[in-house]
Amino acid sequence: MAIKELVLSAEGLEKLKRELEELKTVKRKEIAEKIDIARGFGDLSENSEYDAAKEEQGKIETRIAELEEQIKHARVLDESEVNAAVITFGSIVTVKVSGQKGTKVYKIVSPAEADPMNGIISDASPVGSALMNHVAGDEVEVNTPNGVRMYTVVEVSR
Repeated sequence: MAIKELVLSAEGLEKLKRELEELKTVKRKEIAEKIDIARGFGDLSENSEYDAAKEEQGKIETRIAELEEQIKHARVLDESEVNAAVITFGSIVTVKVSGQKGTKVYKIVSPAEADPMNGIISDASPVGSALMNHVAGDEVEVNTPNGVRMYTVVEVSR
């Protein structure tokens, strides 16, 4: 899957770079040691520890390739090119959800930065994509896994 451009916050790009560095330095070394230890257990054709270590190595190398591709195509969002009143990538949005008490606050980020359990949602998620390009006062219909909900945009900030 070729990435055309991945828009990230400066913090998001640094997070990806830190993860890549950790995988290349620490995790590669750890898995190489596991493979060496497993080789010492004898016949590789019947060695489950070796197979598990090689599988883990494959996962690490796949993730390294993914991160390198994301970083290669990353563009840090320039805040000066954004209208702060309109919901876009990087916006902090306060919404009122129909049928629920109180409000919810979301930060809209790239899929690589999303952490939904902490209110940091992707611009590609159902809620994030539905809110994009709206302003305070707008009512937005959102198709969620729990059905269609009306979200009222209370506030938009950066």
